[in-house]
Amino acid sequence: MVSSVEVEDRPRAAAWPPERQSAYERVRDGLRAYRMIAAMWIRSTMAYRASFAMATFGNFAATALDFVAKLLMFSQVDRLGGYSLPEVAFLYGIAGTAFGIADLAFGSMDRLGRRVRDGTLDTLLVRPVPVLAQIAADRFALRRLGRITQGVLVLGYAIAVLDISWTPLRLLLIPLMLLSGGAIFAAVFVAGGAFQFVAQDASEVQNSFTYGGNTLLQYPPTVFAQDLLRGVTYVFPLAFVNWLPALYVLGRPYPLDLPTWVAFTPPLVAAGCCALAGIAWRAGLRSYRSTGS
Repeated sequence: MVSSVEVEDRPRAAAWPPERQSAYERVRDGLRAYRMIAAMWIRSTMAYRASFAMATFGNFAATALDFVAKLLMFSQVDRLGGYSLPEVAFLYGIAGTAFGIADLAFGSMDRLGRRVRDGTLDTLLVRPVPVLAQIAADRFALRRLGRITQGVLVLGYAIAVLDISWTPLRLLLIPLMLLSGGAIFAAVFVAGGAFQFVAQDASEVQNSFTYGGNTLLQYPPTVFAQDLLRGVTYVFPLAFVNWLPALYVLGRPYPLDLPTWVAFTPPLVAAGCCALAGIAWRAGLRSYRSTGS
C-alpha cells in the first residue's frame, strides 16, 4: 500500500524538466532523449529485417488502398466537387505525407491512456527525462515510413501530371505545407495525449481528430458544408495543413473567400498549435495523481 504522502509527492516528478532550465535547454534535453529512445527501438526493429520489410510494405499497401478507392471513384465520374483526379491526388499527397511525418514522430501518443490506467506512467515520471519525449518515442515504429512513401509517390504523380505555372512562391509552398502540416498534426497528437490524462480511455477520440482529419483533408473542400469549413479553419485549423496553401498552388479560390496571403500562414498557425498543445500537455501532466498503487 502506498502512503498518501508518497502519492501526493508523485506529481512533483511531473514537473520535469526543472523550472530552472531555459526553454532551449528543455527542448534540447527532450530531443536528445527522443533520439536515444527512438534509436533503441530502431535497432530492435532492424534485428529482424524481413519482419520490418513486410511490416513496412503492409503499411504502404494498407494506406495505398485509400487512393485506390479514389481511383475507382474517378472511374465513374470525371470530377469530384469540381476537382479533377490530379488535383485530388495533390490534396491527398500533401495531407498523407504531412500526417505520415507526424504519425511517425508522435503516433505512440494514443498509448498514454493505457499507461494512465495501469499505472506504468509512474515509471516514466521518476526518470530524469522529459515525459513527452518518452511517450512519443515509445515503441517507435519505423514501419510507418510506408505511409510517408505512399503519400510522396501520390504527390509526385500529381505534380508531374498537373498543368501548373510554377513560380518561386508556389514551389516554396510544397515543403512549407509538408513541414507545417506535420507540425499541426503533431500538435493534435500531443493535445490528444493531454486529454487522456482526464479521459483515460480516449484514444478513439484522439484518432477521430488525427486519422479522421487526414481523411477529411484528402477530399476537396467544395464537397463539404460551409459550417464544417468554418470549423476546420477558425476553430480546429486543419485547413491550413493543405487546403488553403494547396488551393493557391492550384489556382483555385477557397470556398470561404479568404484573402490570398492566408495561404502563406501555415507556419504561424503551426507554431500557435504547438504552443497551445504544449500548454495543454503541461496542464494534463501536472493534474496527474497516479493510480495510488
